[in-house]
This record gives sequence, C-alpha cells and structure tokens, in this order.
Amino acid sequence: MQFENNASEHSLNHTLERFFAGLSEYAFHSQLGVADTELVNYVSKLLVRFTKTDALHRIRQLNGQRATEVVTMMTEAQHRIGLAKREVHRHIGDFTLFWTGLYPESLRGLQGPDRSDQFVSYCHQGKLAYEIASEIEADEDSEAPSDLLHRLSDQFEMCAYGLREIRRQWESGAGTDGAILM
Repeated sequence: MQFENNASEHSLNHTLERFFAGLSEYAFHSQLGVADTELVNYVSKLLVRFTKTDALHRIRQLNGQRATEVVTMMTEAQHRIGLAKREVHRHIGDFTLFWTGLYPESLRGLQGPDRSDQFVSYCHQGKLAYEIASEIEADEDSEAPSDLLHRLSDQFEMCAYGLREIRRQWESGAGTDGAILM
C-alpha cells in the first residue's frame, strides 16, 4: 500500500508541476514577455512547493514552533549562519512573493492590528530577503543560485504581477483543456 501512495503522490506532483509550469510559462513568456527561463521555472516550482502548508511554514523558531509571520522569520534569520541563514532569507523572499503575488487580498489579515507583521511591507521585505540570500555563497548545485536570487530581488514586483496573472488563468479555468499546458 505504501508503494501505491508514493506512486499516486508522485503522479499528483507531476501533474501539479506540469500545470504550474504551463501557467507560469504562459503568464511570464506570453503575457509579460519575460524570457528568463530560470526565473520562470523557479516561480513555477515555488507554487508546487507551497501547495503543502508545511513548506509554506517550514521555518521553525528556536522553541520548535513554526514561524508564520515575517517578523518572526527575520528574527530567526538573525540566529542563523551560513547556508541556514541563506535559506531563511530565501524563504522570507518566497513567502512574501507568494502572498504579495498570489493572494494580495490576504495581506490585510496577515498584517492585521493584532499581528507582528502589521507594519511590514511584504514587497520591501521580500526584495531585501532575496538580496541578502543572494549575497551568501551557496553550493554549486543549489536550486537557487545567487544570481537568480538577485534577479528575484530586482524583479520582485514583476514576479508578483506574474503570479497574479497565473492566478487569473487558473481561476478562469484556462489550461483545464490542456491548451496552456502543452
């Protein structure tokens, strides 16, 4: 039975990868004229990764609790060094890009008066986090090379807009007949 569960999960991931890759390529290449394949692939993989809540809230505080607010993640980044610090900053960039681009209407709740993030600019903090992460040397085989993280910082607003276009496409049902996914 475990094999069947792994096979069906793999099939679902493959389907999600194709779906988000198709939508990302259409939004960025066709609608926005962005020819940066590495950046488009990164955004597509971010969407797949964040379909799981565990990935969205993967940063843990020193006490073991999940860091669900940007302010808490920023504090955790200060306690880390090297690649661990880079990964926290990269995650802050991914987290803020995800919410800013895909669900901007949710920011009001995420930044409510009773939240630590009430005075945080997700756009500014995301750009800064990607830039900091880009300055920390990574392994050669990193899925997020420094030059890519630097481009994500420079083009944060455009990427957020691209994510809004992706959302419009999937909400309109585009791609369900395979038109965009091919």
